[in-house]
Amino acid sequence: MSRRQHKPRGVQNSPLVEAEITALTLEGKGVARVDGKTVFIDGALPEEKVAFRYTSYKANYDEGRVETVLTASPNRVEPKCQHFAICGGCSWQHISLDAQILYKQQILLDNLQHIGKVQPEAVFEPLTADGWAYRRKARLGARWVRKKQQALVGFREKTGGLIAEISRCEVLHPLVGERITELQQLVTSLDARETLPQIEVAIGDDEIAALVVRHMEPLSAGDTEKLLNFAREFKFELYLQSAGPQTVQKVFGEGELFYAHPSFNTRVQFAPLDFIQVNQALNRKMVIRALELLELKSTDTVLDLFCGLGNFTLPLARQAAQVIGVEGDQAMVERARTAAHANDIQNTDYYACNLMAEDLSKEPWLKRTYDRILLDPPRAGAKEIIPHLGKLKAERIVYVSCDPATLARDAGELVNNQGYKLVGAGVMDMFPHTAHVESIAVFAR
Repeated sequence: MSRRQHKPRGVQNSPLVEAEITALTLEGKGVARVDGKTVFIDGALPEEKVAFRYTSYKANYDEGRVETVLTASPNRVEPKCQHFAICGGCSWQHISLDAQILYKQQILLDNLQHIGKVQPEAVFEPLTADGWAYRRKARLGARWVRKKQQALVGFREKTGGLIAEISRCEVLHPLVGERITELQQLVTSLDARETLPQIEVAIGDDEIAALVVRHMEPLSAGDTEKLLNFAREFKFELYLQSAGPQTVQKVFGEGELFYAHPSFNTRVQFAPLDFIQVNQALNRKMVIRALELLELKSTDTVLDLFCGLGNFTLPLARQAAQVIGVEGDQAMVERARTAAHANDIQNTDYYACNLMAEDLSKEPWLKRTYDRILLDPPRAGAKEIIPHLGKLKAERIVYVSCDPATLARDAGELVNNQGYKLVGAGVMDMFPHTAHVESIAVFAR
């Protein structure tokens, strides 16, 4: 069938088209070739034959959405969430958990090969934890829908920028995931419902849950009282945010948000807008694996880059002679130092430094020598600091990544230009049912 026959003008009139799916994109869309052109099909899996409709036409590729699965993949499952079809919070619920992690492992290996031109000597067994109710940090959008006379609270839709209409979330911690309807009712009742864009949630290890309500205009006394009553009823710590992060103020609750690692006897207090790993059980496994891969000795000096509040720094300090933590924000560095003191850890030191800066050559911590290096950069990776790591000549480097493409790029630099070999790499399912790929790699001189 020619493209003219099944591609009338405008996607609204697109007829059903059959296709065989050969691969899966990082976003969880099936990949097919139709009349010689690549089509990314939402809801399709490799090894499937589907009937789909086009949703958009591009110069180099087209997009579509599955209408009927004609031949199903053995990895296809029924999504647990009733809102999966519309909500953009998850993209992989139609794939079994076992298959999800294998797809992610392959994505990592493909990126290492094609982008970094490297292959690991060993592929680690994937790290996994519970696949549901794991998420303890999220930013929920809020929007007043005048036609419905109702506020929506949740994640954005899969297509478009609107807030999805949901009643619960299966991946959020139940303290929040089972309270979506109540949050919508709360926002609907407020005078400020049209100028309240988001609610951030954070949950600590003792199941203390915090809400940060962002409001664009001053709240009336009545709205403040409604928010306080809601916090009292459902036992939330309540914060209000009138502008930037510096304006966050706690208005109700006496609890303390913290995360702990029992294996290392560490405990870190955090604020509701702080970055922490969203999956508590997986994070604990990840820290253990990272320290195992470093092969620490009690005499080692360790450099911890992008250290944050000390997720890795404090466990490292329990096993090494000294740990130097480097983080971009001075306030975060001060709080990391406070966390070390609170854990009675005396063998850490911290520096504030923008690790994404072009010139790092004059940084004092780069004048020292290190036996081991750990880094856990943001999605942009660690391009600027990688050449300096080669000069430090540490025996082992462990790289924790939330983006396989930037990990692959940096791995290529370490292996091809900085004198390291890629000993091993593997994935960790920090975000089940999503396309996010968390991974870990270890390099040796």
